[in-house]
Order: sequence, then C-alpha cells, then structure tokens
Amino acid sequence: MKSAIGKSMFIPRRTFLKTVGAIFALPAILRAQTGSPVTQEQKFNMVIKRIGSQPSVKAPAEYFTGTARIDPLFDAHPPARVSGGSVTFEPGARNAWHTHPLGQILIITAGCGWVQHEGGPVEEVHPGDVIWIPPGEKHWHGATPNHCDDAYRHSATGRWEAPRRLDGKGQRRPISQAKPLERSSGCRTDNA
Repeated sequence: MKSAIGKSMFIPRRTFLKTVGAIFALPAILRAQTGSPVTQEQKFNMVIKRIGSQPSVKAPAEYFTGTARIDPLFDAHPPARVSGGSVTFEPGARNAWHTHPLGQILIITAGCGWVQHEGGPVEEVHPGDVIWIPPGEKHWHGATPNHCDDAYRHSATGRWEAPRRLDGKGQRRPISQAKPLERSSGCRTDNA
C-alpha cells in the first residue's frame, strides 16, 4: 500500500465549496430548527410567586353580591394569555351574570357552590369538580346559602383578550341588574 503523505489530493472545487458552506451554515440551520433567534442567545427565567406575596382584594360590589375575596394566582406572561385567580365566596355570595370572550375553567377547591349558564338549571358543585365555560356563554357562580359550613372557593383560569373589558357589552352586568337565584336548596352532605 502506498502512503498518501506528500501526494496532492484533488477535490473538485464544487465539492469543496458545498462542504465548507454546509459547515458554516450548520449553526444557523440548528438555531432555525429550534426557533432561537440567530443573533440573540435565548434566556429563561422561571417565576415563583410565593404564597402571600400578592395581596387579596375585596370583590367589587358592582359585580358581586355578598362577601367575596379575590386572590391573584398568576398573570399572563407574553406570549401566553392565560391568567388565574382564587375566588372565595362567603355563604350566599355570588357574582353577576357575565361572559368570557375566550372561555373560563373553574376548579372547585372548597365548600359547595352553584353555577348556572343562561337558560340552564342551577347546578351544585363541590371540591374536585371542574367546570368548562365556553367562550361567550353567559353564566354566574357563587356559594350556596348559610346552611353550608364552609366558604365556597374556586380557582378560575382563563385566557384574556387585551384589554380585558368590563364595559357592559356582553362582559359583565352590575349585580343590581342580575336576576335573583332560582334555587334555594342547600349543599349535599354525602360528598358523593
């Protein structure tokens, strides 16, 4: 076998240019496939909201009847549009008829409550129940009357349009314009 050392090796110019071009283009191709900008290094910063770090607010009397408290859980961080809060209703408290342009999810975490969509029956809900409210569906939710021992609480998660409108155009109606409750029974005691 002859040694290749000292002998010239011929590579066609076209093959050489393709190889060198591919080597220089590889980092840009990999960045494009991962969605990272070519000129900027991607950084991640996890956000931890500690319990008690965000102040509770009293629910506005214009849109709630009875005593209710709103505890913010998380805000939407762009490009996400999902935010969430925990709402606690004392027995008999509820909110006004309202809609959410992109829907809402309620996760019942304590007590017993009622939910109703326009034209439907008042439904009793309990811890562990999850309610999906479709976009634009008029509804209300709140706690059952005083004969339940605990306050009713749910975590509400929704995707909000910017800005979040509360202007009376299908969003929320002041509580003075809301119809009275159509049901007067109490909460179940069997937790079934």
